[in-house]
Amino acid sequence: MGHIFLYGPPGSGKTTVGELLAKNLSLPFVDLDDRIEHSAGSDISQVMSERGEQGFRDLESSELKRIMLKPDCVIALGGGTLLRPENRSYVESHGEIVYLDAGLSTLLGHLADDPEGRPLLVGDLNIKLTSLLNNRSDHYNSFQNRVGTNDKSLAQIVWQIQILLGRFHLSSMGSGYDALVRSTGLDSLGELLQDRGLQNPVVVTDVNVAKYHSDLLLESLHRSKYSPRLITLPAGETTKTLETISCLWREFLDSGLDRKSTVVALGGGVIGDMAGFAAATYMRGVNWVVVPTTLLSIVDASLGGKTGFDLPEGKNLIGSFYPPKLVLADPAALNTLPEAELRSGLAEVVKHGIIADPYLFDLTAQGLEVVKANLQQIVRRAVAVKVKIIEEDPYENGFRAALNLGHTLGHAIEAVSGFRIRHGEAVAIGLVAEAKLAEILQIAGKGLSERISDALSALGLPVKIPQDLPQEELIRTMRFDKKKNAGITCFALPVDIGNVQVNVEVRDLELLFKEI
Repeated sequence: MGHIFLYGPPGSGKTTVGELLAKNLSLPFVDLDDRIEHSAGSDISQVMSERGEQGFRDLESSELKRIMLKPDCVIALGGGTLLRPENRSYVESHGEIVYLDAGLSTLLGHLADDPEGRPLLVGDLNIKLTSLLNNRSDHYNSFQNRVGTNDKSLAQIVWQIQILLGRFHLSSMGSGYDALVRSTGLDSLGELLQDRGLQNPVVVTDVNVAKYHSDLLLESLHRSKYSPRLITLPAGETTKTLETISCLWREFLDSGLDRKSTVVALGGGVIGDMAGFAAATYMRGVNWVVVPTTLLSIVDASLGGKTGFDLPEGKNLIGSFYPPKLVLADPAALNTLPEAELRSGLAEVVKHGIIADPYLFDLTAQGLEVVKANLQQIVRRAVAVKVKIIEEDPYENGFRAALNLGHTLGHAIEAVSGFRIRHGEAVAIGLVAEAKLAEILQIAGKGLSERISDALSALGLPVKIPQDLPQEELIRTMRFDKKKNAGITCFALPVDIGNVQVNVEVRDLELLFKEI
């Protein structure tokens, strides 16, 4: 993936932010100024005094190049490190730069306790800092990846950086794994597997995905000296059965997979669920990696380690929690997605906005063209919502149940329609119906369901239960749903945009079909 470089003027918080960012991403942290002081055997002020600014910059460039030889890490740069064009070029070729954008008052507040540690700011701090900012304004304004720090907590700043870069690390399940949203990600899978010491990959996909993405993925693996085998399954939810899982186990045996091998799931949620479950149970568990290729799987199914398959009575009734070693999402893969599938995935994005990100909800509510123009940002924000929730509750013992919003009825609609209705379409209908239920139960205020309905309609998604689906069949299917407590069906219901109540027991499921 490359290093993460934090840059900005003196006092922008690069070290403090870098330490927490590195912790969140399970990466080493390096402070360039600390390295310079260690190498020189004296502090920055003394180095400047003895060698002058030119000598200090020479030492800075030398230490920077030494750091580049290390594995990926978070690096706090000095406030003028990238003034040298060769430094900037070198850094840009080895990772991503994030500029911490802080106002003068914020900078002064951070610097007030350390006036002597900044040799270029000795004297009247306000005058010196203002002059430095003016002299470097064109330079500082030239950085595109920017995160504002004014009036934000440290945690908020770090989380915005992670969203901006599409880099997350989930540590609450198993040994932890990275979830990366990366353009050209498919082309870099081989390198990422090597970095993690993963061996002998076999790629599981379906016939539709294979046409568009398998060649690029296999080329990446071949470049990294792997000899992968490709297993191609029929497409669609109706294949998500024990019979298909048995076929995968036999294919794994025929491919010579052992305990050190790696299953790569390339495709949507169906492929991810099945390949993950097969990996979890083959030889009592082998490594697996998720490469989601649909919006639905990127923002939802690929994250959290849920695996499984369907029974005739309902979706995902058999499964296990089994974390992957890596989730690699490439938004470029969505370019080959049929528009109906893109719309379907947007139902989950809207759901994430309802749960925890009002800005994301408002962005999607502006319609499909706005979504397409902001797809990278939308994908990363939606992924961030789910990552944060499953980190707090990895095994669905508490608030993670919020992710079931729209799904209790949605899963029933899918099953009763014989999966004629796509998952996202069914979830969209479920989101509206369950918001109406929340209003009836006085959990939500009047008008919330209409607001959600308008947002989904703007994306071309259905919002009403189809009349040809028998109400009694939908209710019967919901009673088989795994989201029950002592036999009573439980719902996650919206209170407002950005606020959801979980584990709401509903005895009278007919309320879902009541008009308000």
